[in-house]
This record gives sequence, structure tokens and C-alpha cells, in this order.
Amino acid sequence: MSKLLKKLIVKIHKYLEMRQKKHEITRKFKYLNERRKLTKEQKKEIQDFYLSVIGKKIPLYGHEYFYSRNGIFSKYYIPSTLYLCDLLPKANDQKLSPFFADKNFTELLFPGENIVHSFLKNINGYYYYDDKPVSEEEAVLRCQNMNEVIIKPSRESKGNGVQLITVKDGIIDKDGKSIHQLFKKYKMNFLLQNRVHQHKDMAALNPSSLNTLRILSYRSGMEVLIIYSVVRIGRSGQVIDNQSAGGLSTTISSDGKLGKFSYGKVGSDNIEETDTGIRLEGYQIPSYDKAIEFVKRLHYRLPFFHIIGWDVAIEENGEPILIEFNTKPGLSQSAFGSGLGEYTERIIRELWLRPNTKYPD
Repeated sequence: MSKLLKKLIVKIHKYLEMRQKKHEITRKFKYLNERRKLTKEQKKEIQDFYLSVIGKKIPLYGHEYFYSRNGIFSKYYIPSTLYLCDLLPKANDQKLSPFFADKNFTELLFPGENIVHSFLKNINGYYYYDDKPVSEEEAVLRCQNMNEVIIKPSRESKGNGVQLITVKDGIIDKDGKSIHQLFKKYKMNFLLQNRVHQHKDMAALNPSSLNTLRILSYRSGMEVLIIYSVVRIGRSGQVIDNQSAGGLSTTISSDGKLGKFSYGKVGSDNIEETDTGIRLEGYQIPSYDKAIEFVKRLHYRLPFFHIIGWDVAIEENGEPILIEFNTKPGLSQSAFGSGLGEYTERIIRELWLRPNTKYPD
């Protein structure tokens, strides 16, 4: 295949992905409670900024969408097409992401750190119990009696496939099926973990879900910057806290206090209280400083990725524990009210001249 043809194919793939991402955002407009139009002055401010940092104008639908959701205007919002097709592939090596995204290997990447333990793993169809190879029969036998454990796919995100189960004499309490049947349903590449017992102040936000901090970090040379932090809160009776699964996201200030509003699925905006009745504004996240230092320390161990999304829980004893990390993280722009915050210009300028690992020039 000629170089010219390869370039053409790359351009077509990029164009199709950009069109899809644009459609994903624009179709959400109809669910907004209010649609705010950008003024001429605001449009000029946005385009002047992007012309100065990347040398071209950008589509404005992203700015209008987030401005409509939270009422906050910012020239620093980043269109999903620009972020996912240009900035993120320049920041992170897309060829390596699939391996690092497999949750079955998270513990191996961070020896000596407080990482949630997967006592049973299925990797490419092979079973491992406490990292020792076992047969399927032995894996089933070891899982006959378990109280409140999490099972989830190792290569999925956004809470897909996550279940909280209790097993007695090989039978799952929820549906009466056997643990062997459940393993067959998941087929391969999944894991089991004991449920993390979270700090009482985190459980108060919603006791049925593990309410985690999503911390977005950026490595610049020998410095790790915290772009933003949000807390993700599950809804009443739900196990998952992900916004895409119906949970809420609320920004966290530098001193660990929650913002006034939370945001859920499109149309579930400006929520001021949790389902448990806790007022969000000013609520203190326990051990927030520890969580930030924890994330910074971990980021240095992943030199192929400049932007990482970390899901961190706070245990009963106040210690942060890593649940998982994401090398293709989305941006919580509704809750945060910006793209990459105060570091937006710096990060874009640092990344823009790097090679695109997904769509090479």
C-alpha cells in the first residue's frame, strides 16, 4: 500500500470519527433544560484563543452545549472532536492503551501501592486465584461462598458489566443462577474483587455505591499537574457511580470541598443534594490531600501517558485506594466548567507539536 493511500485512509477514519463525536454531542441538545446561545463577543473570544494556540478555528457546538448545561461560559471548553482525535492521541500512546487498560494487570503496574485486590482473574480464558493459575473447576470451587463481591469485565469502562453479588453454596442470591453460569456469561477477561469499605463520609453521599474521586492528571516533564477532581456519586440503590450509568458528578475544590451543583445524565443538571439529602456545597471530602499525592506518585510510573483519569476511593481508615485508571479519559466539562482548566493553554501548546499516535500525519 502506497504512503499516499495510507494517508488518505487515515484522513477518512479521522473524519468519520470526528463526525460521530460531533453527532454524539449535538443530539444531546434536545435533552437540555435550557439552550444558551453564544454572543458574538463570546464567539470571538473562543476563536481568538484557539487561533493563537493551534492556528485554526474550531466548531463551537461544544462550547454552546456546556454553557447551556451549567451556565458557565469559558473559552477553555474543548470540543470532543479536538480532544479525542488530536489532543489525547498526542498525549497518550494509543497503541499501548489496550494493554494498560486491562484491569487484570493494574496491581502488577503498581507494586507496593494501595490497589484494590482482584482475588480471581480470568485472562484470555485462563483463571488465576491470588495470581496462581487454577483450572476453571477450581476457580468455581473457590467461589462457592462469597459475601458482597464485585465482578466486572477487565476491558470495559463506564461501569459496563459491573455487578455486586453474594454467593451461597454456589448459588447467586440475586437470580438463583450458579457461579459457574455467571462465569460462562462473562466468558473471558473478567475479575472478582472484594467490595471496598469506604469512609463513612463517602458512604453518606450514597451508601449503595462506592463513591469515587475521578482525578485527571497531566505529566509535564518532572511535574504532575492535577487538572481537576470530581466526586462521582451513585443514585439511591445503585451500585455504580458513573455519570454515564446515571450517577452524579460534582467538582472538588483544591481544599477538598464540593461545589454547589452536580450533573448526571443530560437533563439531570444543577442538582444541589444527594439522594440521601446531603447538601453538596462545601461538603468536605476526607483525605483529599492524600488522594492527590497518591495520584501524583502513581502517574510517574506510566511514562507513556501524559493524561490519565484515576478512580480513587477513600477507605474506612482514610487511606486512598486505586480502583482503576483510564488512559482514554473523557473530560468532566459540565461539572468542572472548563476543559483543562487553568492549564488549558499550557497543555495544548505542549501537546500540539507531538506526533498523533492514532492518526499519524
